[in-house]
Amino acid sequence: MANADRLAGAPPPPPAPPPLPPIPTRTAIRVPSASENYPPLSAPLLPPTDAQLERWLRRLGAFLAESGLSASTRMEVAFTASVLAVVGVALPAAAVALSPCHDDGVVCDDYEVELFEQFVMVSQASAATVAVACVSRKMAMYGLRKFLFVDPELGMRIRFQKEYAARIEDFFRTLLWWLLPCFAVKVTREILRFSHMLHESTWRACIVLFASIISWMYLTTIVLSSSMLFNLVCNLQVIHFDDYGKVLEQDADPLVYMKEHLQLRHNLSKISHRFRMFLLLLFLSVTASQFAILYKTTAYDGPINFTNGGDIAVSSVVQVVGLVLCLHGAAKISHRAQNIVAIASRWHALATCSTDSTYGSTPNGSTHLATFPSQMFLRDYSESDLESLEGGSVNGGSHNSAQLASYMSSYHKRESLVLYLLTNPGGITLYGWTVDRTFLNTILTVELTLVLFVLSKTIVSPASTLVSSYMSFR
Repeated sequence: MANADRLAGAPPPPPAPPPLPPIPTRTAIRVPSASENYPPLSAPLLPPTDAQLERWLRRLGAFLAESGLSASTRMEVAFTASVLAVVGVALPAAAVALSPCHDDGVVCDDYEVELFEQFVMVSQASAATVAVACVSRKMAMYGLRKFLFVDPELGMRIRFQKEYAARIEDFFRTLLWWLLPCFAVKVTREILRFSHMLHESTWRACIVLFASIISWMYLTTIVLSSSMLFNLVCNLQVIHFDDYGKVLEQDADPLVYMKEHLQLRHNLSKISHRFRMFLLLLFLSVTASQFAILYKTTAYDGPINFTNGGDIAVSSVVQVVGLVLCLHGAAKISHRAQNIVAIASRWHALATCSTDSTYGSTPNGSTHLATFPSQMFLRDYSESDLESLEGGSVNGGSHNSAQLASYMSSYHKRESLVLYLLTNPGGITLYGWTVDRTFLNTILTVELTLVLFVLSKTIVSPASTLVSSYMSFR
């Protein structure tokens, strides 16, 4: 009994210790078998559109490097300057110096005028120097992707890669389309001059022929490539403005539209800043060359025909075409930027005057709101009516007041966006002057007037004289 009492008053035994956690077993690493279908290591990591864009960008970069428009290091700059000095200046100067017309007693005004050749050499070399100096410097600062605004860090969209590749392809097609006719005219003129020089000196005629063609092709490629490069930059931004016009017709928050437009205007201001010196110097160079050539051809007393003056005509056309390509690209993007105002005004008017405007439209596009009577916006209320309306809204119409405030807030947001776009149209500017269609028409009138005068002195008048002499001979 005592043992039982002692056992009854004894404390309970301590609890059993918790079980130890199981020791994790090392799992074997599974090695895939060769029969399983895994993508090969050489599979492309980029989508097809991105690979296509990369291919065209590599082609464009290689072409610009060969043309001397993308020199970045000091060695490349020195090499480009040396090639430009040798091929663009020394080679045509040697062709003029080796011409048989320098010999005493040789009269060759019918197929070569030394003064015309010198002016053509200076005008082409000056335009090419402006292109290389301005474009290569910016290319070295930003690189090809940032220079064209197709870098992902600058907001490049994946869905635009196909359009980017198409525009770069159009760059080469348009350049070739302008080079081939001018090259054909240049070769025809040089062959005619070669046939006259062949009687004086064969080896001199061959040197003059090849030196003139090589130098002209190099300088013309540089001038037209730089102009087409600026045109390409503008055409790539046209894609963004066209997309912005389509997005603007949707029902979204006006703040989103404003942020997108600020980014587009920022890109246009960068383009204007990078190319303003190039556009200004190219315009001054081309205009000065046209005036000088026009003055010399007018003051020249001797005969002017296609053989001795055809080089002047080809050079004038190439320079004016390069300038017009630049201005056309700038005017095109300025027109797209200014057209955004009309699209935004139409969007605001449709959102305000449509049947859904009587509903409080929220920024996210929901229209499941109560209807506001049209008389509420058009009637002039007295003080007692306003007090009754206020009392009614406190008693049971607070929901309608909230929807009215939401509708008016959306209306004022759209109105502020339209006013912002109206006062900030954007576009390519040249030291404050917007390069739009009016600016393009003015410059085009001046340049076409000059080049048509030059063509009339070098091609039209000699052709009419030849036709009249042929008719009188018959």
